[in-house]
Amino acid sequence: MAADKDDRETHGKADNSLGETSFKGRLQLKNFMFKGPSQTSSSISSPRRSQRLSTPQSVTSSQHSLPLPSEAPPKSKKRKTRTELLDADESSDKNTPLTPSSSSPKKRSRGPSSYAPPSTYAHLPLLPDAIAPNLLILFIGLNPGLQTARVGHAYAHPSNLFWKLLHSSGITPVRCRAHEDQSMPARYALGHTNIVARPSRNGAELSKAEMDEGVAILEDKCRRWRPEVACITGKSIWESVFRVRHGRSLAKGEFKPEEKERIWKILGDWCVKRRKEREDAAAEDAEDSKDVEESSSA
Repeated sequence: MAADKDDRETHGKADNSLGETSFKGRLQLKNFMFKGPSQTSSSISSPRRSQRLSTPQSVTSSQHSLPLPSEAPPKSKKRKTRTELLDADESSDKNTPLTPSSSSPKKRSRGPSSYAPPSTYAHLPLLPDAIAPNLLILFIGLNPGLQTARVGHAYAHPSNLFWKLLHSSGITPVRCRAHEDQSMPARYALGHTNIVARPSRNGAELSKAEMDEGVAILEDKCRRWRPEVACITGKSIWESVFRVRHGRSLAKGEFKPEEKERIWKILGDWCVKRRKEREDAAAEDAEDSKDVEESSSA
């Protein structure tokens, strides 16, 4: 009996010791939680969470208050660049005068011309000569330009100074226009022709061979109509005449702008003088004819 009593006491003590050490009558989860090296029992108030989530709020807020890494500057730089571009556009709009939408676009610059065969402008008509007997001056052009060929009148392009120079030099007493070209022989004893008959955009589209061939045709016209003066109005024409007559090309500097102006002045002075002489001679002839008629009637 005593042994049984001792056994019960021993088991009772063991049961009390086990319950007091481990469970105390209730399961305590906090005793089984993971404790990191930096954690204390006072900071443990919830189940396990990551180190980032367990960081104190003050530290987290201070981290977010720091400036962002290198991503932020490019964004602001892009915005700044876009703003600068907008400002530049606005300033250019202010500095650029407004023009109506119907204004003509800028002309495209053409490259240097090269030889164009006659078939290129075969659809354009040839320009007729204005030649008659007893001419004071026969003007010899290179060839008709495109504008001249289209309208059918000599030196018709607005940029051509031919008609202006005729008046300023005294060759014509009034300013004439291109559409009056066929009346010039009768009015002022002035005629015109070309060394090459076919039209082109400029002289570069003609070959030297066809310009040289035109020299013989030109000489035939002069022998037939016998103008008092033949005036060559283009440098390339004189170069062709020079090549045929001298067997070499015109050297650079042999025909300067000053030389052209001097020749035009001489031509204008001569034309004014010669026209006056013709008028005086015509008046004298008319007087002689009148005297003859009066003597015949008497």
